[in-house]
Amino acid sequence: MKPPKAWDHLPFFQDDWPAIRDRLQGLDDWLPGPALVFAALEATPPDNVRVVILGQDPYPTPGHANGLAFSVAPDVALPRSLKNIFAELRDDIGAAPATGDLSGWARQGVLLLNTSLSVPPGDAARHAKWGWDRLAREAVTEAQRHGPLAFLLWGAHAQKAMAGLPRPQDLVIATAHPSPLSARRGFFGSRPFSRINGWLAAQGRRPVDWAAQEAIAGK
Repeated sequence: MKPPKAWDHLPFFQDDWPAIRDRLQGLDDWLPGPALVFAALEATPPDNVRVVILGQDPYPTPGHANGLAFSVAPDVALPRSLKNIFAELRDDIGAAPATGDLSGWARQGVLLLNTSLSVPPGDAARHAKWGWDRLAREAVTEAQRHGPLAFLLWGAHAQKAMAGLPRPQDLVIATAHPSPLSARRGFFGSRPFSRINGWLAAQGRRPVDWAAQEAIAGK
């Protein structure tokens, strides 16, 4: 469970990670597991981040979480929130990835980071107060050093977690969460994906291929 080299200078890894690591090593099982716990940071180095999508914690169903917020393993049926994300994506740009694996987004600079990076099987949010949230804020602050970011903040949790971080040069799209409980209260019809690509294009930066399964990194 070594921190990704591009991110390992963050204070979190010196101050907070040792205690969290020790707690995880004392558990019989947790998700997404040691090999995937830092998958979001591994896939998207700080100098490649263009978009931040913040989730809460990994899916608590074994075999579902792959270390990227909202993403699932390719052979897993779409969870309800991801179904709604893909529905909005199709309405917005006319296409969506073939599976729920969002690795293609991550490799294009979309940081798919949860505020908590571990969860016991079947027990959502159990590790939410372990101190993981400090990593999310530090990671975003580090990414901001490399250029303007688009923040896609779905729901009150994400909006609160990132409070005070966006700068005037950043784009913030804050709506209801794509969960079936709230998607019709402002998520559907928000067209976030085309708005982000329009913002990137205005800066002379390449758009995100939101329908991609795999993609090449770069700004």
